[in-house]
Amino acid sequence: MDEREILTRFKAGTLGRDDAARLLNGARQPRTETPFPPPRPDTVQNPDHGVPDAHGASVGPGAFDGDRVLDSRAAADRATSTDLIAVVGIAGRYPLAPDLHAHWDNLLTGRDTSSAVPATRAWLASSAAGRRGHFLDAVADFDPEFHGITPTEAAQMDPQERLFLEVAWDALEDAGYTGSRLDDLTTASGASRALGVFVGAASHDYALLAAGAWTPGAGAIPAAGHWGLPGRLAASLELTGPAQAVDTAECSGLTAVHLAVGALRRGECAAAVAGGVELVLHPARLADGAGEGVGAVVLKPLHRALADGDRVHAVVRDTAGGHRTRPRRPEPRAAEEAHESRETTARRIGSAGAVTGIAALTDAVLQVRNGVRITGGPESAGVPWPRTRDEAGRELPRTATVEIAAESGGTAWAVIEEYTAEPGGTDPGGDGGPLLLSAPTPAHLAATARRLADWLTATADAPADADADADTNAGHPASGPAPAGLARALRVGRAALPCRIALPASRGVTELVARLRHFADTGEAGPEGATADLRDGRGDPLGLDGLPETRDYLIALWRAGHTETLTRLWLNGVGVDWAALEAASPWAAPSQPPPPSARLRRPLWLGADRAREEPEPNG
Repeated sequence: MDEREILTRFKAGTLGRDDAARLLNGARQPRTETPFPPPRPDTVQNPDHGVPDAHGASVGPGAFDGDRVLDSRAAADRATSTDLIAVVGIAGRYPLAPDLHAHWDNLLTGRDTSSAVPATRAWLASSAAGRRGHFLDAVADFDPEFHGITPTEAAQMDPQERLFLEVAWDALEDAGYTGSRLDDLTTASGASRALGVFVGAASHDYALLAAGAWTPGAGAIPAAGHWGLPGRLAASLELTGPAQAVDTAECSGLTAVHLAVGALRRGECAAAVAGGVELVLHPARLADGAGEGVGAVVLKPLHRALADGDRVHAVVRDTAGGHRTRPRRPEPRAAEEAHESRETTARRIGSAGAVTGIAALTDAVLQVRNGVRITGGPESAGVPWPRTRDEAGRELPRTATVEIAAESGGTAWAVIEEYTAEPGGTDPGGDGGPLLLSAPTPAHLAATARRLADWLTATADAPADADADADTNAGHPASGPAPAGLARALRVGRAALPCRIALPASRGVTELVARLRHFADTGEAGPEGATADLRDGRGDPLGLDGLPETRDYLIALWRAGHTETLTRLWLNGVGVDWAALEAASPWAAPSQPPPPSARLRRPLWLGADRAREEPEPNG
């Protein structure tokens, strides 16, 4: 019985844990790898041990060596059930904050995010008088074309599902895992695209609205279950990891993180998206102080994240979950910890139901990453957070605890720790390769180019903060990444969609911004640039993707420095795996990730009349 069959039988319940562990140990005995650890219960308590300082097996500069790169990844895959977990991607939308940069600004200033019920929610008008809550903007809007969904189908989807799909994609782009790097997420059993999806949700308002408006002959109404929250993302990306929705009331988002950590430590997936979502759409749930939001993180075992050159926002040391119990906590690693709870979250975004836990965890990550503690109201919202030292004088990483207690009695808990990179790390300089952008339509491509130009201008103009950590002040970056490093991050970390542009990235930020703006305004790439529109299905006219020799041909072009030829092949629809080609070169993700792809949202609500509206750019 080989490893795959053993794992299949265990997951199906026909093989016990002890037998599976024994068989796996025997199956792998001739190899030098560490035996696959037996599964453990979901509630995992992590012994206190230091953050690994090794970056895994390294591959030096030189010619592409596929076997050597694969050996390095295999070494990084030797996980244990006590692994620390890295947060390698993060995204979210919260009241008065369309992204986490705006949310962090709200935390720093102690901004009151409450408001009257948005006028755009006409269906709540009868219950809105005098009510104040913490609401998201434009919850009826969605960009179906970006995700390959028809407008009619999108109008039937719960807006919570649509919002989570967008934010999960943004988190994956932040982590650099919407392109070919997604294929590199493999488990010990050999399954590729082994990304788990865990989502906390607790309400069904959209289905209730549809049921209340239903009349005979009106057709189907939106589904009331939450299976689509993880299932939609898993199906669209052809993922092989677990996909699970969870409802533990206010604990839901943090419980999703706990389940993801357990799945990673058991080797069920190589990375995981975990998050939560809450919208108040039904009049019966509209109450003073109600809150909304959507958030997601991308998680990987820390040792593997370091070996793969991922950006680490923070480290999850431990998680737990239960009912009416307070999980055992390790001794504090620092004298001064931040503490996030249901109460602190409610002060910032209201009583936000299922998103409470992921919002609290997000706030903890932002604080340890930026070195600022959020302590209270407007008069003392954000204060500097120096690291403490142990008895030997060594600096200790900043630490935050997150503990959510639901009214139902459920609890969820996590310890978040700052990741301190080795000194001397800088943004990768790149190798002079092209800057590549792609999108589902020409309008999306132009909007994405404009967003990137705006971001480069903002980061280049941002004043340096001498008191902030150079590599962690992501809310207010001191300077933008080098264009060549940014170009490499986009090449290896983003999906290749039908409408494409290639621009030189070696002329400096000013010229790159000018080229991006010119394209956004005119649709023309200009000198040394090129575009392609492969929506007609005529990409790869020579059928190179189907030939076994193509991989060796692409490697030979890369070795010889023929990046222009590789770029032309990419523009013509050939599947160029930039991540594999560039894997032999030293790599570290830029400390400032590029902004997410632009969406062209429009209102899509119950009823076909709104589903026919044309999209307009709104980010």
